[in-house]
Amino acid sequence: MPGLVFILIILTSFFFTGIVIRTKSIFSGRKGPGIFQPMKDIGRLLQKENVYSQTSSFIFKIAPDIYFASVLIAIMLIPFGNQKGIFSFDGDFVFFAYILAVGKFFSIIGALDTGNSLEGMGASREALYSFLAEPAFFILMGSLALLTGYTSFADIFNGIHFGSYISYAIGTLASFVLVLIAMIENSRMPVDDPKTHLELTMIHEVMVLDNSGFDLGLILHATNLKFAMYGAIIANLFLTPGKEWYFSIPIFIGVQILFAVVVGTLESFIARFRMSHNPQFIFTITSISLLIFFAVLLILGKYF
Repeated sequence: MPGLVFILIILTSFFFTGIVIRTKSIFSGRKGPGIFQPMKDIGRLLQKENVYSQTSSFIFKIAPDIYFASVLIAIMLIPFGNQKGIFSFDGDFVFFAYILAVGKFFSIIGALDTGNSLEGMGASREALYSFLAEPAFFILMGSLALLTGYTSFADIFNGIHFGSYISYAIGTLASFVLVLIAMIENSRMPVDDPKTHLELTMIHEVMVLDNSGFDLGLILHATNLKFAMYGAIIANLFLTPGKEWYFSIPIFIGVQILFAVVVGTLESFIARFRMSHNPQFIFTITSISLLIFFAVLLILGKYF
């Protein structure tokens, strides 16, 4: 059933952000809202009408729809254990990265279309951080492709077998890199603070200041979907071939919950970096991906 992972990611996105917020509430000594409260807020936004500035063009109107659609298309490429995604082909992880880039591009030009200088500032930062995070993803996936000999998501994850200390280290580092990439792509701590109210230090939040109603609901839910999407990629590292669906589904959900708890824990104990330190932090993730690449060369005996 190729569409099973698509359904699971959609369902996981309903409570992912809620678990993150609940985790942060527990660490701060508060009860906090229910895990479905963020989806209730998004549901209310989806029932409201959009308000558009007279100075914005059709770009601003279509940008949220394209951004949301790009995330859905990317999710369709994610496999589930030994089951391929809805779409699967050689080099699909490259298409995955750049279909997300298309959505990010439209969200950026949609922010620029408003003529708001603050949104232009946030769009510039969003573009820079996505650009800097891109090498880490491609080095990671290229290393896994080199290790397995395949270039599609489904074949790469089916070909991964953990049997040595180096392979376990690769899986751990790959999971760590994907967690940090997800936090950068979703403008979370320590790169950005989603709860800040100071426009000069906001990144993603300042880009959507002029969005409202249904469009804002799509943008917020796209963030939930992207978190669940990266959680699904991490889960596939542990869904080895031969796992039946009744084992794979609990593992998948468990990894998603653990991922959400990790995100909430990191945001509870890590302070936001200064803007000048963010590029250095993102380059550090690329360095970790290079360690994975060298470990793969070591396993394959191609270190000479």
